Amino acid sequence: MSDAEFPERVGKYTVIKLLGRGATSEVFLCNDPFNDRDVAVKVVSTDLFEDPTGGKLSRKLFVNEASLAGKLQHPHIVQIFDAVAEDRLNYIVMEYVDGGTLERFCAPESLLPIEQVVEMAFKCSRALEFAHRKGITHRDIKPANILHAGGSDVKITDFGAALIATAETTQIAAIGSPAYMSPQQVKEHPLDHRTDIYSMGVVMYHLLTGRLPFQASNNFSLIYQITNLDPPPPASIRPEIPARVEAIVMRAMAREHDDRYPDWEAFSLDLAEAFRSVYVDAEQSAFADTSKFETLRTLSFFEHFTDAELWEVANMSTWRSASAGEVLMKEGEPGDFFCILAQGEVKVTKKGKLLNLLRTGEAFGEMAYLSRLAPVRVADVTVMGDAKVISVPTPNLEQASVSCRHKFDRAFMQILVERLTMANIRLSGV
Repeated sequence: MSDAEFPERVGKYTVIKLLGRGATSEVFLCNDPFNDRDVAVKVVSTDLFEDPTGGKLSRKLFVNEASLAGKLQHPHIVQIFDAVAEDRLNYIVMEYVDGGTLERFCAPESLLPIEQVVEMAFKCSRALEFAHRKGITHRDIKPANILHAGGSDVKITDFGAALIATAETTQIAAIGSPAYMSPQQVKEHPLDHRTDIYSMGVVMYHLLTGRLPFQASNNFSLIYQITNLDPPPPASIRPEIPARVEAIVMRAMAREHDDRYPDWEAFSLDLAEAFRSVYVDAEQSAFADTSKFETLRTLSFFEHFTDAELWEVANMSTWRSASAGEVLMKEGEPGDFFCILAQGEVKVTKKGKLLNLLRTGEAFGEMAYLSRLAPVRVADVTVMGDAKVISVPTPNLEQASVSCRHKFDRAFMQILVERLTMANIRLSGV
């Protein structure tokens, strides 16, 4: 089939164009008329399933990926919407990401800034930690399976080779891309999430240096190097790589399990701290996605939010610095947003009388969201010292996921109960 020759429809999806073709499948950009969105549809060759040598494996890969439809809903994982297996038509319907893969940033002449690589790796680490908590180990992490969604945004795709803890079928062995495999994976030893941590280290190495850590003319030589040798330090290839970033890559790629990061949480924490240390503009680094996410995780207001919900908050809100004496809200003025203090302290006053002092992690202006009436500020809110303020427009929150809105409602309810309790204590003179 030539690029110009493709079906008008795949199932209920209208084909727009061919996105790519591999040995086992074709991927089409399609329109989903029922949900009014563009989707990527991967059509797997039915003849492949009937192949006497590779048919069984191909079918397992398809079933493996199809079984995850609707189960991995995370902002940095490509969502699988639907999967269909029929006699002559087998396909998987996925979120469409218009940005290509990270492969194009692996060449020496097209390397990304170091801080952008670190931020991308951080987002991947949070996505893979989310998958790990679902009992899923990807096993084929490589630049070709990480889609670029613009800026430092990325989305992991292709879970066909994944280990799924809840699966009843025999797990697929001898699958993956050798250059990115851990020593345990190339030896076909039992695997856990640490094999993905190793592969993520190789991806970082490739993106930072423009070359793979091991160079070999054949797979036998490559496997020997992976299992027996240490790669050249990344800074020996790209000298401006900071020691802190290099240390993360080398630890992630440690040959032995016990020398590698024990979990994604530890890996993510080091990446977040490294990002802050290598970012050129310290002020802007405080408002980069990585820093926003890490800040949200520390605030009491967001204690019960999941990773996915925290990313929603980071994307729907605006962040800024505020100086001592600045009035953030003024009594009687309308306002369609509320705020959470990321850092600092504010005072709440009414007609000059102090009502409350709010500190890091506390919210104010929430009646703009809770009130059914036109929101009008009932007090002044003034910054006491240098602060960082998170503002959430109420229209943005109204468009958030149901689970995210529920968590906000729960947090606001807790605030209202605490404030009413304190008011009752003051009135009773206790």
